[in-house]
Amino acid sequence: MERLADKVILVWGVKRAVLAVFAGAFAVLALPPIGFFAAMFLSFTLLVWLIDGATASPEASFLGRLWPSFVIGWLFGFGYFVAGLWWLGHALMIDSEEFAWALPLATLGLPAVLSIYYGLAAAIARVFWSDGMGRIAALAAAFGLFEWLRSVTFTGFPWNAIGYGIMPMPLMMQSAHIIGAMGVTALAVFVFAAPALLGTRQGATMGVGLATLLFAAHLGYGGYVLYVAPKAPPLPQEKQPVIRLVQPMIDQAAKLDNNADRSAIFELHLKFSAEAPKDGGKKPNIIVWPETSIPFILTDNQDALTRIADTLDDDQILIAGAVRAEEMGPGNPVRYYNSIYAIDGRGQIVAASDKMHLVPFGEYVPFENILDNFGITNIVEMPGGFSAAAARHLLELPTGLKLYPLVCYEIIFPDEMTGDIADAGAILNITNDAWFGNTPGPYQHFQQARVRAVETGLPLIRDANSGVSAIVDAHGQIVAGLGLNQAGFVDATLEGFGSASRSSFSRQTYFWLTETLLILIVSISRFGFIFKPN
Repeated sequence: MERLADKVILVWGVKRAVLAVFAGAFAVLALPPIGFFAAMFLSFTLLVWLIDGATASPEASFLGRLWPSFVIGWLFGFGYFVAGLWWLGHALMIDSEEFAWALPLATLGLPAVLSIYYGLAAAIARVFWSDGMGRIAALAAAFGLFEWLRSVTFTGFPWNAIGYGIMPMPLMMQSAHIIGAMGVTALAVFVFAAPALLGTRQGATMGVGLATLLFAAHLGYGGYVLYVAPKAPPLPQEKQPVIRLVQPMIDQAAKLDNNADRSAIFELHLKFSAEAPKDGGKKPNIIVWPETSIPFILTDNQDALTRIADTLDDDQILIAGAVRAEEMGPGNPVRYYNSIYAIDGRGQIVAASDKMHLVPFGEYVPFENILDNFGITNIVEMPGGFSAAAARHLLELPTGLKLYPLVCYEIIFPDEMTGDIADAGAILNITNDAWFGNTPGPYQHFQQARVRAVETGLPLIRDANSGVSAIVDAHGQIVAGLGLNQAGFVDATLEGFGSASRSSFSRQTYFWLTETLLILIVSISRFGFIFKPN
């Protein structure tokens, strides 16, 4: 290990840059669909050694001395985000004639921007760099801070935060219920980087020992929650709703085609909704369709509401994604919302909720007045784009069940779990991952949705156009579901409702306590480094 560490620390030039990019790209093996979490041990060990060797001229300014570390962090991030987000280009190729020009921006430009966070994390960590365990704690605290910033700045994009690499299965997700995904991220970097201490020997015993203890606690707590801790009793059988997830697998190009047979798309959803339960099971009480599954403005189409009423029994409820139009008065353009409707057996809309957190360049264009001059438009063609809801409201069904509604990628934001979530019995997430085809994207999206269920202590009802659709319990375990590119439906019983036992505020508090603990380790180590006798 010492010989290998010396080689990595001393590598220079192009080889150094290539090794940094490789380290970042290799870490993606820890993410879905592979989930080989051990890959990050190698990646972060290499990152620590590369930062060890990131030195500048003694005459350089303060920022000049940090520049080599920033570059290493940026290159690491570039490899990580290109390898982890290349599939975003698939959405652009659905309408390649119009958006193929933007392919480099999605597959290389966005990773280049996101990599700035990792570059800054490496640079800030270098400020507090010292021998031994202190530099591992500095890197962990810096990555925790900048992953959190990535989730909240410029509308936020916390996709594939490092912590998801140490949460590939429910056993390894339960810590998120205490400290949230961002807290797990900070401690995960400490654990993943600890083997670097074996190559430089300083602080190896204490650092590797602490990392081993943290990893053991991570696994042990997961095992306790899943196999030892007392479980909440299930609801009485008569109160357990049967939920049907409809996954129609409509090709995204057909959904965008103005000449497509929209009535045929609508009828396919109705067909799956009307089919008899498999194996003689109970009929569903709630039927869920994916995001924008209704291919027209529902409130302008009374015939469609009649068809829904004809398909549903009186005691059934349909939850469906649709575009909602809102008239703003004479002379004002119509506003469109990406919405969720709850429709009863008589064809009446009994509840609705609009999406709050829109996708930049997908549902709206930032600085539209300026960028429109350069021909930059939404991928989803909607006059003026979508409008964001002013607030999120629970979707309250006539049965009394209250659902916390999240449309598409709203589910990846831990800080979205606020407001009325304490009154919800489950999280509802509808999405259309057909944009991303048979790529890692839908699997990564689904993993992050499962972690939200664990964080909040609420079961998850997730329905997607082409997968992954599933009922997930409050511990992230899949109750029933349909995989990617499986057309059909699945019925599952929701045996119990959750209660959001930890608020977003409490998880943030524990995250900042985690950051404080890491900074304390850095301070103690730095103090000893400065005053250590020669």
